[in-house]
Amino acid sequence: MESVRSSLRYLLADFIGDDDREQPFLPDGLPDAAAPVVSEGIHLLMEYQGAGYARLYVDRIRRFVRRSNVDPAMLCQIAQFLAARMAYEDPIWIAQLKLFEPHTSRREGGRESDDVRRFRLDELIGVLPQALADSLLAGFEQIGWLGRRRLKARFSSRSRLSVRRLRMLAGLRRWRLQSVRYAEERAWVERWLHMIARALDKQPAAASAVIATATMIQGQGDGYRQGLADWHAIIDGLAKPTFDGVLPIADLSTAIAEARAAAMPDPRQAALKRAVAQIRARALAPNSNAAE
Repeated sequence: MESVRSSLRYLLADFIGDDDREQPFLPDGLPDAAAPVVSEGIHLLMEYQGAGYARLYVDRIRRFVRRSNVDPAMLCQIAQFLAARMAYEDPIWIAQLKLFEPHTSRREGGRESDDVRRFRLDELIGVLPQALADSLLAGFEQIGWLGRRRLKARFSSRSRLSVRRLRMLAGLRRWRLQSVRYAEERAWVERWLHMIARALDKQPAAASAVIATATMIQGQGDGYRQGLADWHAIIDGLAKPTFDGVLPIADLSTAIAEARAAAMPDPRQAALKRAVAQIRARALAPNSNAAE
């Protein structure tokens, strides 16, 4: 309940522009070994979205600080992957990073000044506030462009005009928390944290494997969507039913590793679905070793 209140406080502060610049404190009880990693995450998210967003990060870390079965190494792993996912790579952040570059690195006409990315149409629309994005998404879906259109975006600081464009895009940071993409990312992060907590309760030996699944989701475009789909396939097909007690997998960590090894850049997920089905069949077979 406290984490929900913290999230609501942050959303309200950002909406009314009352997001102070004071860096949040490290959570009480944080092991010394984890302090540098959490501090780095705080600094990253201060740059990404502001102090309120960094406080949300600290609130999420706090859930695991005093758990007896979470050692400093695991806490560092959670903190590192959580910061990376909260600083998800949308066009706004890419523009911010380009503007952060030292002026000396922006050589006039230099190739290093350009960063060309390939986005799905729904990703570009997803940075807009939901009220505006919903109508655009519905319109493009009707004409069959969603899921099929890919667009290149150039992030350049070679001229004053290109820098002005970067600033306009980076300015959308203020409305990021009202965007379609943020709503999706927030739901994913909360589900990932929930699965970690369930692993710690139901099968602690698999907790590290569940934590590490965060690395499946990176970047943008089709690769990002593929990783997200593969993650849901593994969690919904193996982890959740194991935690629910309907799939008797004794070694979930190994099962997750086997499924991840089968994940290929295939939108149909043929190899991954086959691997998950085989793991489930072995676990449910009479006299299966998976249940021992």
